[in-house]
Amino acid sequence: MEIYVVLNLIVICLETTGLYISVSARKQEVFAYYTQLANMVTLVSSVLATLFGFTALTVLLRYLSTCMLVMTFLITLFVLVPMGGGFRKLMLSGNCLYHHTLCPIISVYSYVLFEQHCGYWWLPAVLTLAYGLIMLYMNRIEKYDGPYPFFRVNHQSETATVLWVIVLLIIISAISAGVAGIAV
Repeated sequence: MEIYVVLNLIVICLETTGLYISVSARKQEVFAYYTQLANMVTLVSSVLATLFGFTALTVLLRYLSTCMLVMTFLITLFVLVPMGGGFRKLMLSGNCLYHHTLCPIISVYSYVLFEQHCGYWWLPAVLTLAYGLIMLYMNRIEKYDGPYPFFRVNHQSETATVLWVIVLLIIISAISAGVAGIAV
């Protein structure tokens, strides 16, 4: 059995466990979290990679999920934890253990070392921007609060919001270009 298949089977088990914990706690609100969306893409891409190998769709979804997981991991570790979320809470407990730590590490490891790559560097940035704009709008009209502090537009200045958008787009673009560069 190929190494990537074994690693993706592990990811499927971990993603399923993490998703069960998330849905039990948050119900349909899981769809408001970039982390949850990234991990759902990872679950689907891992299932497809395990069942069908490296089809064009699988390769694309594995690339997308890798970029999104790296973004999730870095933002959690270097933004949300220092903002007061706590390392133990955001990296080592509940669904966070699975979705912020274990799944990103194992899935990215599998992708980088054992899987076929693609380089649509713009795709993760475009999808991340679309998600961000939707959440900013939902926060602006007060249909949602958060789920991340940088979306809370009614609690921060417009300048802060614009700066957050720019910084997050730069980060996902750098991640996407870096991951795409692995394929070269």
